[in-house]
Amino acid sequence: MSGTFVGMPAFPKAAHEAVHNATLRGNLRHATHTIRTKRAKAVAELADWAELREAGKQIKDHTLRHLDHYLVQLEESVTAAGGTVHWAADAEEANRIVTELVRATGETEVVKVKSMATQEIALNEALEAEGIHAYETDLAELIVQLGKDRPSHILVPAIHRNRGEIRDIFVREMSEWGRPAPEGLTDTPAELAEAARLHLREKFLRAKVGVSGANFMIAETGTLVVVESEGNGRMCLTLPETLISVVGIEKILPTWQDLEVFLQTLPRSSTAERMNPYTSTWTGTTDEDGPQTFHLVLLDNGRTDTLADEVGRQALRCIRCSACLNVCPVYERAGGHAYGSVYPGPIGAILSPQLRGTGSEIDASLPYASSLCGACYEVCPVAIDIPEVLVHLRERIAQGGTATSGGNKVVLKPAKGHAAERAAMRAARWAFAHPGALRAGQRLASRTRRFHPRTVPGPGRAWTDSRDLPTVPAEPFRDWWQRTNGGKQRTNGGNGGNGEKGAAK
Repeated sequence: MSGTFVGMPAFPKAAHEAVHNATLRGNLRHATHTIRTKRAKAVAELADWAELREAGKQIKDHTLRHLDHYLVQLEESVTAAGGTVHWAADAEEANRIVTELVRATGETEVVKVKSMATQEIALNEALEAEGIHAYETDLAELIVQLGKDRPSHILVPAIHRNRGEIRDIFVREMSEWGRPAPEGLTDTPAELAEAARLHLREKFLRAKVGVSGANFMIAETGTLVVVESEGNGRMCLTLPETLISVVGIEKILPTWQDLEVFLQTLPRSSTAERMNPYTSTWTGTTDEDGPQTFHLVLLDNGRTDTLADEVGRQALRCIRCSACLNVCPVYERAGGHAYGSVYPGPIGAILSPQLRGTGSEIDASLPYASSLCGACYEVCPVAIDIPEVLVHLRERIAQGGTATSGGNKVVLKPAKGHAAERAAMRAARWAFAHPGALRAGQRLASRTRRFHPRTVPGPGRAWTDSRDLPTVPAEPFRDWWQRTNGGKQRTNGGNGGNGEKGAAK
């Protein structure tokens, strides 16, 4: 199944179906509330959290401004350490590179560390088409893969599943992928984890090729960093003979010192832990220790186009902590699948339309998948102003115009469904430019106020079903101003009202 989910319905339709799933809403509410409560406590322990957040923002912004320099430095460092760097402009090129690298080993299986970049490009499907089986080893990703499902959360891809559903998936599907589930498996967490451990162990021990992403890349040393909670990633990064890492170009940091900031903010923002349980780093290759062949595939896939947008580029600061999902009232009710992307929630609503463009129905709807409450900005450890970017993208979609995609200019048609809004804005602009017409309209509205409906007809009725339209005042402000002292001529020479004579009392 495609990792990008293009072809799904627009967010409003998908969300409408999701909110009627009581089990889904219950699972999401329990999980997100638990995670965000723990996160708040972990963050409160740091007196300098605000300073760390600002430092993370500045490091990321500096790196993005000089991305060309640091990418070249990274390539030189990785190459000097014995690795090989490949550049992929888009998903198709990245999939082709990885497929050819796996074929060159003669293997038909790979084990994978949890990687959103490989989901973004639908690598598993590309490998499967070439007869290569990719096995997810992260517990939540394993659940999603066995269930022929899609991830619905950045940190916990199977957040929409409860223990009973997971148990049924293991019993039904494990035998088709390898070692079957133990007899009499229950839905207790310990038994489920043990079933997954036994199932994955045989794959770790026989795998010759590992595929990973990376949370960070250090330009000065060529080091890649993966943070995880289970240890499965470390197995994939050390046991195979060949390691292939697919990483977005925005994941780079200039120095080891910069990493210190994010190793404090990422665990607290994601899993509410003071320190990440497993932090794995690797630099090129080392004789008789770890993979003997290392390939780094640097993925663009729309990131350069995003970088060109002065407002939207801040989305590239994202460190994939998922804090914004856990506080978002829209995500909590709609779930991740409604976003039609491997990047769900508030960050997905601004990242996916920039990486993929807004040509599809789903991508054009994502910037509207928000109440603009601002909770996502408050918890973001790198201070991405998601509401600002959402409004920016809404303007782009409503107005149409041109955009850059893959280095090419693309003409964007004005979004469907916004014709009435644009007409209303044009009428308001004309009215404000003609004071006489505005005054007449205000007086007419006041004199006919008793005939005004309390709700609006058509699609807008959904908004006024639970809200009354604002009541028009009995007297327009202009008439009141003329009738009171405020309408009298100033007697201080008309110098802008610095004196008190004639001012409204």
